[in-house]
Amino acid sequence: MQKIQYKNLIIRQAEAADARQLAAWWNDGALMAHAGFPNGVGTTEEEVVKGLGKGPLIIQENDRLIGECNYRNLNNGVAEIGIKICETDCQNRGVGRKALSMLIDWLFKNGYQKIILDTNLKNTRAQHVYESLGFQKVRTNIDAWKDQIGQLQSSVDYELVEKDFISYITDDLSF
Repeated sequence: MQKIQYKNLIIRQAEAADARQLAAWWNDGALMAHAGFPNGVGTTEEEVVKGLGKGPLIIQENDRLIGECNYRNLNNGVAEIGIKICETDCQNRGVGRKALSMLIDWLFKNGYQKIILDTNLKNTRAQHVYESLGFQKVRTNIDAWKDQIGQLQSSVDYELVEKDFISYITDDLSF
């Protein structure tokens, strides 16, 4: 993926220079609890660098790293996405909606017909954001998995097709 830019927001491929920040975010249990890692993932900077080819994308605002997102091609025109706005002072300001709008717009313009994601059932803030973008709830998976400390967790599966997409960006993106 090349760089996607909308005003002061950029989504770009993660680089080796980003590994320290990614490792710090991934090792932060408070930040990673929703993903099943209340103790963090326990990774090193070196391990992050080795995995960079697998797709973490950096979200920058005014040249500051503020979060990450990713997508995975599931074939048949379907992409699975994920996002985290990691810097708490950047949350609840609409940045996630804009970053998701950027990524989703890029995916639809690059041939994907459906985008799917899932989130922890407890993460009602994320559910609100996804639904505001047009995602439809497909199913709720009660007690579907255990987090790293053995607590049962539930999740919600969502999907989005282009005709239902409500973008939070008003101008064309630059790619």
